[in-house]
Amino acid sequence: MVRTLQNWWAWTETVLVVILGTPIVALIFAFTAPFDPGRYAAGRAFRLVGVAALRLNSLWRFRTRGSLADARRPYVVVANHESYADVFLISCFPWEMKWLSKDTMFKIPCMGWMMQMAGDIKLVRGNRDSAADAILQCRDRLAKKVSVMIFPEGTRSRTWEMLPFKDGAFRLAIESGAPILPIAVSGTRHAMAKGTFRFLPARAIAQLLDPISTTGMTLADIGTLKQLTRDRIEAGRRVLAAELGVRVGDDSTASTTA
Repeated sequence: MVRTLQNWWAWTETVLVVILGTPIVALIFAFTAPFDPGRYAAGRAFRLVGVAALRLNSLWRFRTRGSLADARRPYVVVANHESYADVFLISCFPWEMKWLSKDTMFKIPCMGWMMQMAGDIKLVRGNRDSAADAILQCRDRLAKKVSVMIFPEGTRSRTWEMLPFKDGAFRLAIESGAPILPIAVSGTRHAMAKGTFRFLPARAIAQLLDPISTTGMTLADIGTLKQLTRDRIEAGRRVLAAELGVRVGDDSTASTTA
């Protein structure tokens, strides 16, 4: 009964925070758009809406580690993808990055409007024209000195094992000359497992890892860059899993004790 009430509260406060945050983001967007072509301020305000919802969720104990010396140096940020909760967790990092997201997310009232104002990037899965346009938009954001956030698996994994990484993020990094910034995530799988929208008790950590330079790389190096990044994230998430008490390879839906 207590867990059911906590779940209802988590959904209620999340919806309310999103609704109340929409006009705030809209005002910031309206006032800053003329001199903020990268929509840094509006985007950061939108991420803080997610952070506020996270802080009010009594079921989740999330934290991030790591910082950037220069928040306006553009990176192609990549992370493993365990659940929808990853978005809340990664938004806690104190700098702005534009998210590559499937088009259905942009259709959600309030949240989708804020994503557009924030300058996030829409992708229609399976549509080559959309994929090409998304890459152009990613390059535009990087040129405006704002990082881009991409889940290279493309979707959430149903098991402990990461899905194969797609080439897009690594091609983008090499072509634009931006470094790859890996993030290892652990613990969110039990916060909102794939196939359910129910909030569950969980502890999770997102760890910023050392950036990987793409200087001197060509498109022939995509595979090498992709594997290096994957290995770095895999090692990082195993360390985090051990700290959280998550058994490596455990694909049960049981929640981590909060």
